[in-house]
Amino acid sequence: MNIAINTGGGDAPGLNAAIRAATLAALKRGWNVYGIRNGYGSIFTDDPFVQLYPRSVRGITFQGGTILGTANRGNPFEMPYVDEDGNEKTRDVSDQLVETFDKHNIDALVAIGGDGSMRIANKLVQKGINIVGIPKTIDNDIYGCDVTLGFDTAVTTATEALDKITTTAEAHHRLMVVEVMGRYAGWIALHSGISSSADVILIPEIPFTYDSIVQKIKEREQRNRHYTMIVVAEGAKEKDGELVTKGKSVGQEVRLGGIAERVANELSERTGKESRSVVLGHLQRGGSPTTYDRLISLRFGAAAIRCIADKDFNKLVALRDNIMARVPIDEIAGKMKSVPLDSDTLQTARDIGICMGD
Repeated sequence: MNIAINTGGGDAPGLNAAIRAATLAALKRGWNVYGIRNGYGSIFTDDPFVQLYPRSVRGITFQGGTILGTANRGNPFEMPYVDEDGNEKTRDVSDQLVETFDKHNIDALVAIGGDGSMRIANKLVQKGINIVGIPKTIDNDIYGCDVTLGFDTAVTTATEALDKITTTAEAHHRLMVVEVMGRYAGWIALHSGISSSADVILIPEIPFTYDSIVQKIKEREQRNRHYTMIVVAEGAKEKDGELVTKGKSVGQEVRLGGIAERVANELSERTGKESRSVVLGHLQRGGSPTTYDRLISLRFGAAAIRCIADKDFNKLVALRDNIMARVPIDEIAGKMKSVPLDSDTLQTARDIGICMGD
């Protein structure tokens, strides 16, 4: 059996642990393992694969990033290119990818990625490639999966940053607005905000009003709390408002960002208080994975190989109630797991007095 491993989309802590487990579990069965360099982009080069051995994955469990490299612009169905006139466009080169797999006798692919990678995987399945998916994204928004690898580390990093920012907010009596990742799902903002005792949490699932935030600030002022910590997900937006974005590149989704600065400026005008905005950005993607992320990443990698050994292809290995389940990729592709408005975690935020912006 020849298997390939791909890491696509944004990196996440735990990727290397998943690669290591999948590699070792496959080699133990006598299979050959090949890593695809830099997402699917290298598939269209003369040297698309790097063969993996035990020494290739030695000591990488605690490392962030991915030894294989990744790319946000590697969709084989919308591969960017520049035409003769210098215009950037996209084209479908998926047939070439299938030909490359056939040429190298690849029997199955372990696709480690987020919602975008699973959408690509679902299309490749329809072209005859055997795939087993591993849920990777710090956003924790993959449908049908309780938790994704990388989320716990990202939340831990965000919480630690918020703890530090809180002390300077209190010292200077400021409004501090901290922007965290998560795209269209508010998992990072909600979990890190509650854990760091934030005063306001703004998430995409609940459009906010400035009046509600100002009211919270006034309530705190009346209790001699002259600072306010506000956590905002990058995909949060004002009620009846638009997403704050940084534009869009060919072959990529729209780039979110800038909501923290907008909220900080608006609140300063409305309250007269000094404000600052902080964007945590890619800090949340980096660093060593937490113990929890290391463990589930190793579990995901080994479970993917068991799935291939059973010839149970075109499945996502998903953690459900702490058990490794197998979910058909076509059932989760194109869907997103948002924060449920009736969730216990969200209710906890409300019960302890956190303003959710509504």
